[in-house]
Amino acid sequence: MDWLNAAVQGILLGGLYALFAVGLSLVFGTMRLVNLAHGDLTIIPAYVALVIVGVAKFNAFYSIPIVMVIMFIVGYLLQRGVLNFVVVRGDIAGVIVTFGLSIVIANALQEGFTANSQGLDAGKIENLSITINERLAIGWLPLLIFVMALVVITLLQLFMNRTKMGRAFRAVSDDQEAARLMGINTRHIWAVAMGVALLIVSIGGVMMGIRTTFHPLLGADRLIFAFEAVIIGGMGSSWGTLLGGVILGMAQTLGARAFGSAWQILVGHVVFIIILALRPQGFLAKTVTA
Repeated sequence: MDWLNAAVQGILLGGLYALFAVGLSLVFGTMRLVNLAHGDLTIIPAYVALVIVGVAKFNAFYSIPIVMVIMFIVGYLLQRGVLNFVVVRGDIAGVIVTFGLSIVIANALQEGFTANSQGLDAGKIENLSITINERLAIGWLPLLIFVMALVVITLLQLFMNRTKMGRAFRAVSDDQEAARLMGINTRHIWAVAMGVALLIVSIGGVMMGIRTTFHPLLGADRLIFAFEAVIIGGMGSSWGTLLGGVILGMAQTLGARAFGSAWQILVGHVVFIIILALRPQGFLAKTVTA
């Protein structure tokens, strides 16, 4: 039963990883940008929520819609004002600039909020759980995060497949030159894609802040987990990203159960390397972002 409990907790943890990873997959699929600042951009929403909660004095959950709007605007302006000039210069330029952006964000957060760990208070839900038996319990908060991941991915699929903007995303992803010839403003599409990516990330960032503590230098860890989830699931697949997050989460929790908590992260990395060696394209890879 302890193994079952560890597996269940890993599945639920995978939902949080998916919320981080979907935005990364969307950005890469739409503009082929390897965003090394993505991990740090998942930390910003938690700090934005911290400020909002401190000023408004309400439950952290209520800050999520406000943070989503703010992060969409941040993403749009960041892409339109900086990253659009990088995308057209090739992969290396994107890696260098986003690496520099990562350093700037981490240091700015550290300067503004210190290096101390922070947390968001969501009230009683943090401690409530569904008790199956004396050895198996499912926390309401991890369950809510996983359900949010399902809802977000479903809505993203509908957006990509059934809206004009979503079809423009897919057209730009398939062939940028052809999309331009059809009158699509690729720079605007890239900016909206980054905005949507950070809108999604803001949900994961705030939920991470509720579930555990956070600090300005946490971005590198989040970036690694997001990359691993995307690659395991398959580039360009939103549902694959969820699958990748679940596999990574289960590897970590089962690894902790088998070898001790000190081995949790390492076991996840080892499983990632094994999957990468055996199936480098991932489990649900697609040729276009979906």
